[in-house]
Amino acid sequence: MKVVYDQEVDVLRIVFSNAEIEESDEDKPGVILDYDTNGNMVGLEVLEASKRIEDPRALDYAVTG
Repeated sequence: MKVVYDQEVDVLRIVFSNAEIEESDEDKPGVILDYDTNGNMVGLEVLEASKRIEDPRALDYAVTG
C-alpha cells in the first residue's frame, strides 16, 4: 500500500494495488474509487483533501491482530 499527498493539487491518493485502473467511480463528491478489470478496488483518491481531512500530510500506521 502506498499513500501520497500532492499538496500542489490538494489530492490524497491511497494505492492498494499496482494493477491497472479499469474504471473509476466518484462514490461521494470528492471521493474517487479506482477498480481493476476484475472489479477489485485498487485505489482511493480524496479531492480537496485539506478541506476533508484534518491533516492530509500526517500518517499514522498501525498493524493489529
